[in-house]
Amino acid sequence: MTEATAEFTYKKIFHFWLPLAATWIMMSVEGPLLTALIARAAEPKFNLAAYGVAYSLALIVEAPIIMMMSASIALVKDPLSFKKLRNFTYTANGIITLIMLLLVTPPVFYFIAETLIRLPAEVSRLTHTAIIILIPWPGAIGYRRFYQGLLIKNNLTKRVAHGTIIRLLSMLVCAFVLYFSGIFEGVIIGAASLSFAVLMEALAIRFMVRGTVDKIKNNISSSTQLTYKEIIRFYYPLALTSLIGLGVQPLVTFFVGQSKMSLESLAVLPVITSFVFIFRALGLSYQEVIIALLDEKKKELKRLLIFAGILASILVIILSLFAFTPLAEFWFITVSGLNPELAEFARLPLMIMFFFPALTVLISIQRGLLVSDKNTKPITLGTIIEFGTIVMALIILINFLDLIGAIAATIGFVAGRLAANFYLIKPSFSSLKKYVTERAIEP
Repeated sequence: MTEATAEFTYKKIFHFWLPLAATWIMMSVEGPLLTALIARAAEPKFNLAAYGVAYSLALIVEAPIIMMMSASIALVKDPLSFKKLRNFTYTANGIITLIMLLLVTPPVFYFIAETLIRLPAEVSRLTHTAIIILIPWPGAIGYRRFYQGLLIKNNLTKRVAHGTIIRLLSMLVCAFVLYFSGIFEGVIIGAASLSFAVLMEALAIRFMVRGTVDKIKNNISSSTQLTYKEIIRFYYPLALTSLIGLGVQPLVTFFVGQSKMSLESLAVLPVITSFVFIFRALGLSYQEVIIALLDEKKKELKRLLIFAGILASILVIILSLFAFTPLAEFWFITVSGLNPELAEFARLPLMIMFFFPALTVLISIQRGLLVSDKNTKPITLGTIIEFGTIVMALIILINFLDLIGAIAATIGFVAGRLAANFYLIKPSFSSLKKYVTERAIEP
């Protein structure tokens, strides 16, 4: 292969990945932007804690639908498969919306918030208000992720980024209008902005995907016999993976709520995790690149892996600069709006997570290989291992070693991801070996 061809191939990977990365980056800045506004509103400690809890609970309801983008990329090939997966998506959206409605009923909510998590009464009240506002959020995400997958599959990743721009702008407009009105509590500003933004993005994506949907419906050259049973068999491990993975957030909230310095920990954790998510997002975006380009470019596997290694190294270096230098103070105080005491409190947990973006890139490669091989069960097992490791770490560090909640949580996040990465080495390598053997390419 000539140097020019190699350069073009890397360029192709970069240009395919860049809009997806931009999409994830724009989504990841939502958290820091909203927490910065909440931190500057009245009663920031209570409102930040409530926002973190409400977001965690909404995430676990959203979890079963979040992998619909990967399913759409992998399964939709013709009119029949489009119709079957669309119906499956809409049904799942309806179910998770009903769950949100059940969650906001006072007996259910206050049992979870005050009996299980043991939130203070004021934080519990604020959290309940936020959850009510977030009722449409999970269903809207499932809807737009299904159609985003169709755009990615048809090499229209820029449209995905355009939809996220609309989402970010909608969020900013809503957040600033509510903030400068001076009459809304911080947690209401955050929850309302999230719901409004994702609804606007879902509408925009549906508009932009019209031509792609027409193209799929007219594709009579490809014919599959996809059944609902096959969709369920393919998707339930992915849904379970997300449910377990995102379900760890409420569980962490439960343990942290019973830890030493619990209120301070609940206040800074959304700030820390939303900042780290900016760097993780670039790694998460790479999973769809692996799934899509392994089929499109039969000999790009080696360069896909090299590109991932470079990406992981850059992310770790940049996050390290923030974690171990005065840039941490700049981010937490100047940007995020924390007071000096909370900013100092947040520094050590951020240091603990400095290597997390590289682990995210690695697990995106591992999961991408397995989804491409339609071998999704190891992904679920890996997530169960990650979940179990986090739980054990929290039990030991909080209940037995009496560690500060935010420190215990970040140690648990890192330990869990390392355990999942280690488990997925063997099954993902098997998929990699199978891919190389079937296509007779250089590993």
